[in-house]
Amino acid sequence: MKKVNRVRKNEEFQVLIKKGRKKTSASFVMYYAEKKQEQARIGISLSKKIGNAVVRNKIKRQVRMMCQDLISFETFPYDAVLIVRHSYKNSSFADNKNILEKLFLKATM
Repeated sequence: MKKVNRVRKNEEFQVLIKKGRKKTSASFVMYYAEKKQEQARIGISLSKKIGNAVVRNKIKRQVRMMCQDLISFETFPYDAVLIVRHSYKNSSFADNKNILEKLFLKATM
């Protein structure tokens, strides 16, 4: 996922969380709002309770790849923040990808 397609600043995370709509699933919480730029942006957040830095970075890389496979950043109509829940670690990569796909579908309906 390109850096252009990422929410990076803390203020942007806070705006999306406070003013955006919310969808939840077993492994993710997604806050989303209308995009302000041409391309959609995704931000990923994890709690330190999920694991050490190595584990958290691995999960972020996996979620970035899922997003890259599942959505087109040009046509997806929202900026979003994905908060990864602790139950993410209990499911396989394929299961989590299916859960995320359903979450994106719920958001676009």
